Amino acid sequence: QLFSSVEFGRRWLLLHEGVAPNRFYWSMMGNGREPDLVHLEAKTVDGHAQYITCKMQNCSEATRSKPFPGYIDHNSLIVQGDYVFVQLTSGGRPHYYVSYRRNTFAQMKLPKYSLPKDMHVISTDENQVFAAVQEWNQNDTYNLYISDTRGIYFTLALENVKSSQGLEGNVMIDLYEVAGIKGMFLANKKIDNQVKTFITYNKGRDWSLLQAPHTDLRGNPIHCLLPYCSLHLHLKVSDNPYTSGNIASRDTAPSIIVASGNIGTELSDNDISMFVTSDAGNTWRQIFEEEHSVLYLDQGGVLVAMKHTSLPIRHLWLSFDEGRSWSKYSFTSLPLFVDGVLGEPGEETLIMTVFGHFSHRSEWQLVKIDYKSIFDRRCAEEDYRHWQLHSQGEACIMGAKRIYRKRKSEKKCMQGKFAGGMTSEPCVCTEADFDCDYGYERHSNGQCLPAFWYNPSSLSKDCSLGQSYLNSTGYRKVVSNNCTDGVRERYTAKPQQCPGKPPQGLRIITSDGRLTAEQGHNVTFLVQLEEGDLQRSLIQVDFGDGIAVSYANLSSTEDGIKHIYQNVGIFRVTVLVENSLGSDNAVLYLHVTCPLEHVHLSLPFVTSKNKEINATAVLWPSQVGTLTYVWWFGNNTEPLITLEGSITFTFSVEGMNTITVQVSAGNTILQDTKTVAVYEKFQSLRLSFSPNLDDHNPDIPEWRRDVSRVVKRALVEVS
Repeated sequence: QLFSSVEFGRRWLLLHEGVAPNRFYWSMMGNGREPDLVHLEAKTVDGHAQYITCKMQNCSEATRSKPFPGYIDHNSLIVQGDYVFVQLTSGGRPHYYVSYRRNTFAQMKLPKYSLPKDMHVISTDENQVFAAVQEWNQNDTYNLYISDTRGIYFTLALENVKSSQGLEGNVMIDLYEVAGIKGMFLANKKIDNQVKTFITYNKGRDWSLLQAPHTDLRGNPIHCLLPYCSLHLHLKVSDNPYTSGNIASRDTAPSIIVASGNIGTELSDNDISMFVTSDAGNTWRQIFEEEHSVLYLDQGGVLVAMKHTSLPIRHLWLSFDEGRSWSKYSFTSLPLFVDGVLGEPGEETLIMTVFGHFSHRSEWQLVKIDYKSIFDRRCAEEDYRHWQLHSQGEACIMGAKRIYRKRKSEKKCMQGKFAGGMTSEPCVCTEADFDCDYGYERHSNGQCLPAFWYNPSSLSKDCSLGQSYLNSTGYRKVVSNNCTDGVRERYTAKPQQCPGKPPQGLRIITSDGRLTAEQGHNVTFLVQLEEGDLQRSLIQVDFGDGIAVSYANLSSTEDGIKHIYQNVGIFRVTVLVENSLGSDNAVLYLHVTCPLEHVHLSLPFVTSKNKEINATAVLWPSQVGTLTYVWWFGNNTEPLITLEGSITFTFSVEGMNTITVQVSAGNTILQDTKTVAVYEKFQSLRLSFSPNLDDHNPDIPEWRRDVSRVVKRALVEVS
């Protein structure tokens, strides 16, 4: 049950029942629209899942809306910023749908031969979707895909990123978004059963290995040559606020990243050391030979490190120069088992709290450490320098030169409030600012050429005569890239007039995807067209029961075409779409049923050996649609299955024999069992009924049995 309160929790209002756990969202559109709209995934009476939106103060049936037509898969609704995602499985394959800025849902398009079995939305920052997709042939890896602005067309950013299971069965993907620098990610990729760490500065367009430090802690040279040897990092982020994960970065300290890892051919869980970079991943330094928790204080002006150990400790390490040198400080007179460390919230803080216990029997101890006394002054303008973000010397990243204001590492002063300190100027566009568009792949010469499965001349199905479409050059600018001029004009898609097209790829389906419907209930048909324009076509639908309709345009069929069948049976539903250039048609065979309520097995009570007798299953109501009959005789282990309600059979052995018939109608199975006495010989009088007795006893299938009981009793009395 989902409740809401607008009175600080004093009173609560029931919004909806049957809401999926953790699948409800308080809308947060980028422009602050819909301040009181709630998005939720709810279970229907018959057990399906539906996406529903309603106002927080009133979620009655009349005020709810269903933005996605039909049902969705359970636990698939995600609302993140401007995007809404749902999943719908049909034919054993999941299909993913996205709505951008609450517009109509569209199916997300991965490259044609990507067959996903699982998808996770990593990020929806800067009007772009970063998604991790597990393909049909992957078990412990995912592929990273990046979308256009609407979140519809996805291109591959990185293959085979390592994944693992969390403690609660959740999937964790080895991808880390660096704080403070947009477009910068680290990922662990599996190559030939080896896991290696890669870095990107342009949101996945280019990836490179990490250059290992040139010297170790003692100043000895490290011989590690790319690409055979590099630095590899563990990218797990801690869910626990009291313990740091394997890697840390902060918005207020761009360029500084601290992480645990190792140097070699692949990522290892052995020989783990701590490393730091103060130039956003271009060069790295080893800072400890064992794992430590590292906290950022004073915007990274102070780094605090505490050893990861199960033993009690009394010292910690401080660095005032971005991890180049470290000083040892004592923070407790008695050694303390450290359970967690917490930096005080706030930009100016120089306070941290250590949680722990002196022995396994003692209570928790809280040690507060204030570093203000270490500094004798606040930083002045001359204590800062300018630092330019770069990738191995290339200053234009994401189409701009970004210059940050950083404290000089040799100055020991307190920074205080974060001043932002970043200036940016756009670069001239080059080929490096463009990714391959959907359906195109980068070849060895760097060009984006059509993939073997993609036909560039196949226009968008949204394209209508009289409108225009964007004709791709094979390239698309990396979203949030700020470059100007240069090759931008040559690589940008050009608007072109839509040519008219004959209808192609016509489909007619029911809104719930089923091929069955109930007599007397509304059935909603959806007409879909791969190529052509429904808006400018004539649509004719024949429901197969003698009723047909025509539409001159799509506007009246957007919510589906509704029809009620008054009779049961199998109906051939046909749709014809035609325009001046051609036509296309499609057929759907719909099984209309009504619930089966009673089955009566009619057959003689007595027969002679080897004589054929008839058995008939009498149904109420008599017309319920397509049925399957399963007949069981005596002790036979194999049944006889028929589509007819009558059979003939013989018994070869004297005695009492049972016959059972099971009638299957949709999800309902009913049965009746009778016993037949079989004799070598017996004399019988045929009991005949007037044909009109059926009319006099409507809807009472057992009247023959009741009348025969009266006759039998009279016969017993006289004989």
